[in-house]
Amino acid sequence: MSFRLQPVPPARLNRCQLFGPGSNTKLFAKMAASAADVINLDLEDSVAPTDKDAARANVIEAIGAVDWGRKTLSVRINGLDTPFWYRDVVDLLEQAGDRLDAIMIPKVGCAADVYAVDALVTSIERAKGRSKPLKFEVIIESAAGIAHVEEIAASSPRLEAMSLGAADFAASMGMQTTGIGGTQEDYYMLREGQKYWSDPWHWAQTAIVAACRTHGVLPVDGPFGDFSDDDGFRAQSLRSATLGMVGKWAIHPKQIALANEVFTPPEAKVAEAREILAAMEEAKRTGAGATVYKGRLVDIASIKQAEVIVKQSELIAAG
Repeated sequence: MSFRLQPVPPARLNRCQLFGPGSNTKLFAKMAASAADVINLDLEDSVAPTDKDAARANVIEAIGAVDWGRKTLSVRINGLDTPFWYRDVVDLLEQAGDRLDAIMIPKVGCAADVYAVDALVTSIERAKGRSKPLKFEVIIESAAGIAHVEEIAASSPRLEAMSLGAADFAASMGMQTTGIGGTQEDYYMLREGQKYWSDPWHWAQTAIVAACRTHGVLPVDGPFGDFSDDDGFRAQSLRSATLGMVGKWAIHPKQIALANEVFTPPEAKVAEAREILAAMEEAKRTGAGATVYKGRLVDIASIKQAEVIVKQSELIAAG
């Protein structure tokens, strides 16, 4: 164990991030009233190039006009390879007010991408006297992004969350698929004539989780494209949660409840975690470094596992 302890990630609920295009103002009130923890108003992929200016104006107005409650409110800006992103940042910082919590930077390929946005944001904040520092989210959706994932995770103290964008990531990697997340038909193993489908996103998710946990950033799973497939969404969410991700995107309102269900620890699991912590407290009181709980050995590592579950439960209760 390194003497450099892993920093604690931000204490914010992030079970579900609900996305909606900035060009569709009718959705804003519904998004605000939803059960999603994070709202992402989108200026990027879901907005046509001819609608960028209008969508930006819509979002700026809605940030102050809509009651977003206690949700984390974020805006996905356009990519740094477009002529739109700088105006997104300037107008949001100069016109939107302090209710805006974060901006999401898409298609980040290296730490310098985050640095560029950070420099612009910092300059505007100082000029305008913004009282609440803007936070960042980033999306890993390219070969360069996954290759530089750790330096990206360490790129800025503003960075709070990192997501995997499966569609653009697949395109960048040259993957022969048009699916967005989930099982891929041709990605299987064959044994005794039977097909067994594995997870083509597993390694990228694991790399993101490791980088995020090293640098105190929340790892989040991205979109699942087939919103008619509840079982597929739930299956991918369960895999993501098992790997250490804290939440998942929703690109359709029906996915919100599914994400919240998966990333909310069940009461039985929370109760067991509390019992493990109590058993270890008793073991420490008697001078033991480990004890037995329901027939299995629990020790210091068990405490850390149980604390993750209990802290998540407490965060949800407080929210």
